[in-house]
Amino acid sequence: MAERITSRTNPLMTHIRKLASSRSYRLDCGEYLGDGVKLLREAVCWKAALQCVVCTAGAELPELPGGVRLVEVPGDVMRSISPMEAPQGALFTALLPEQSPPERLVGKRYLALEGVQDPGNVGTILRTADAFGADGLFLLPGCADLYNPKTVRASMGALFRLPAWRCTLEELAALSGHSGLPLLGSALRPDAADVRQADLGAAVVMIGSEGRGLSSEALASCGGTVRIPMRERCESLNAAAAAAVLLWEGLRQSQDRFARD
Repeated sequence: MAERITSRTNPLMTHIRKLASSRSYRLDCGEYLGDGVKLLREAVCWKAALQCVVCTAGAELPELPGGVRLVEVPGDVMRSISPMEAPQGALFTALLPEQSPPERLVGKRYLALEGVQDPGNVGTILRTADAFGADGLFLLPGCADLYNPKTVRASMGALFRLPAWRCTLEELAALSGHSGLPLLGSALRPDAADVRQADLGAAVVMIGSEGRGLSSEALASCGGTVRIPMRERCESLNAAAAAAVLLWEGLRQSQDRFARD
């Protein structure tokens, strides 16, 4: 049975609004917020550490694990706590997973982001990395919070399936070298290798922000650079679009290599 809350000032409602608006609050509490019934189904399917589910009457919820708090609220309360302009009937809180990187990378293809500040872009890139078989995503300083509600929503459930870590540039360079994977930077430089000729089947590929690209420090840490061929009159691609091209090419090369073996 769901408990019922009708007050917008209830402590749980205040807690949820803070989770939606403050990264520091999310870190202090060790929780994050997700919204929508579809995303809740993904969270249940992939065993996210759910803490609480808040819904409106009639929402078609999946079967929840034992111990998850279930709360029903009227529509006006849901509108006051949901980060969406048009709430979709349910939202949930879950425990933040560990975001420190592993001691060694056991997969072959990883993506790293530097300075990608738009939460929607980061979530879309995570979703794309999952779709094209990447083994994980690294977020360097300056990137949007992986657990911003907009990032969570844009990931379309990939957040629960694909590992993602926060680390410094120095940590990433050391980890890729220790794991025997080259660190490659995406850059529109004359000496950069065409992505069709570069080996992306086993590498950590780093992408910078749309406006500035990779920093000079990031480029200096890379063992090589790759570029996506495009018309000369075009300066750059959106970070999510560039990620899609690089991830797809890495998947294609991996599949070709597997077929030859």
